[in-house]
Amino acid sequence: MLWIKAFHIVFIASWFAGLFYLPRIFVNLAMVPPGSESERERLLLMARKLMRFTSLLMIPALGLGLWIWLGFGVGQGQGWMYAKLAIVVVTMGYHHLCGAHLKKFEKGQMMPSHVFYRWFNELPVLLMVAAVILVVVKPF
Repeated sequence: MLWIKAFHIVFIASWFAGLFYLPRIFVNLAMVPPGSESERERLLLMARKLMRFTSLLMIPALGLGLWIWLGFGVGQGQGWMYAKLAIVVVTMGYHHLCGAHLKKFEKGQMMPSHVFYRWFNELPVLLMVAAVILVVVKPF
């Protein structure tokens, strides 16, 4: 089980690294001056590649987590695990919301300001901190 936990942690950390950086690209996209098509296209290319890579990292992270929970019974029937699962669901929603924002940027639709994306970028940090505290401290 320790190998599975180790790889779960690696994939979670990698997934979150993408979730930390993708909204930073959105900040820069929101700040592209009108007429700077080459800058906009370069940032969109970076965002597309990062979204694809981050999506691929999410799959083994979730799969290994399910294996630990269901296969080994870790946290079953314990409140901290259900709270962590809620955080996982919110994180998946955030991930898909990033994809929706990327599609709007690709279509050239009106997007929120760079200030919005600076705040939007903080949510995965809070989610990760909460999940780590729940798993390590097991407060309930």
